[in-house]
Amino acid sequence: MQTNLPFWKIYLDTCCLSRLFDPPTQRRVIGEAEATNQVLTYCFSGHWYWVSSRIVTDEVEQTPDVGKRIQIKNFLALAHEIVAIGRSEISRGLQLESLGFKEQDALHLACAESGEVDIFLTTDDRLLTRAQRYHERLHVHVENPETWLREVTENGHLKDDGS
Repeated sequence: MQTNLPFWKIYLDTCCLSRLFDPPTQRRVIGEAEATNQVLTYCFSGHWYWVSSRIVTDEVEQTPDVGKRIQIKNFLALAHEIVAIGRSEISRGLQLESLGFKEQDALHLACAESGEVDIFLTTDDRLLTRAQRYHERLHVHVENPETWLREVTENGHLKDDGS
């Protein structure tokens, strides 16, 4: 296990959590699932702090696959913090929608900003592209979990303790 980790507050959107249960038929799916699993491992071990939101729990409730829904809900029960959707999140969400973010994505971003996370992880390419386009208007960095984990690992942010 890694030690001497910087403390990260991390938001995983519903796409990331669902990726854990997608059929491992493509390299991308496998890599993103492994990265998401590794991020959660660091969160569960207390090295990182997992912020989620009511929008994630609401979306998970809409998951048609009952088994997948139950497994994701079990993970969500371990989140360190669940951000509620209040007036400020709705207002910020509307601002983000005016930039072209879909309503649910805008609320995810607004909740992540309210939770003051360091990184917002998603496997949604459209959300990623729009977030990169408007990065100066966001108060959170948005990245793909596999890309982000590889970057922090290669930049020496994760130091092996030899175990």
